[in-house]
Amino acid sequence: MITVREISDKNEKQRITRVILEALTEWFEVEESREQYIKGNAELPFFAAYNNEETPVGFLSLKETGKDTVEICVTGVLKEYQGKGAGRALFEKAKEFAVNSGYSFMQVKTVKMGVYDDYDATNRFYLSVGFKEFEVIETLWDEANPCQIYVMYLK
Repeated sequence: MITVREISDKNEKQRITRVILEALTEWFEVEESREQYIKGNAELPFFAAYNNEETPVGFLSLKETGKDTVEICVTGVLKEYQGKGAGRALFEKAKEFAVNSGYSFMQVKTVKMGVYDDYDATNRFYLSVGFKEFEVIETLWDEANPCQIYVMYLK
């Protein structure tokens, strides 16, 4: 059974982020980017999914992008737990936090559908939890990784 907890300890946030992202190099292959996520997550609202009381299997962090909008900054779920409810449980906890914090919108950025199979699964996940396509910015990251932005109205 998957349980999700909000984590407040900065070192624990960084430890969990490192363990999960280093196991997901297909999505987080650039070491510099991984290190930025690890460092940045220390200051963000952070939720961890556990398969028992001790072992984290995924996480999700949020960052404010406007007074009414929060963004899923980064999320990762170990491969063996993908498709088994961990991501959905993390998202539901983060959504509850966002609503309770007074945000009206949630957004997330990922690579556009149809570019990479791994990211197509990510896109399908976001659509399945209620996100809507907002826009694609072809060169936000680089030409090989067109950025799909999804949004959700929270109230």
